[in-house]
Amino acid sequence: MKNAVNWFEIAVNDLERAVKFYEAVLRIELRRETTEDLELAIFPSDAEGAGGALSLSRHRAPSPNGSLVYLNATGVLDEVLARIEPARGHVLLPKTDIGDPGFIALFSDSEGNVVGLHAPHDGPPGGASGERGS
Repeated sequence: MKNAVNWFEIAVNDLERAVKFYEAVLRIELRRETTEDLELAIFPSDAEGAGGALSLSRHRAPSPNGSLVYLNATGVLDEVLARIEPARGHVLLPKTDIGDPGFIALFSDSEGNVVGLHAPHDGPPGGASGERGS
């Protein structure tokens, strides 16, 4: 098994509001898909990595007490954190150094979910860069 996680869904009550929030905060474009019982706004991902989506379904509801998903904020953690409050979210845990794995932060989104951000420490010279400083 290459990755322990290959798909995640963040439950929402208002898909339009949630899409606006995540697109503003992460500066990405989410792709829409609809099935009979489910509306999704899918995060960009490559074929190698885990994928996920915002999910509007009568079977799930947003909650600050559910599973905790960490979104990739490599190299942009400070910028993403700065966009959370203006997008009507709340930073719950500011950028925090957790040692070798790098930095994390937690926020509540427009729907009341608690979501994490992760950025690794800078890589070795000539390697892929991560987040700078603390």
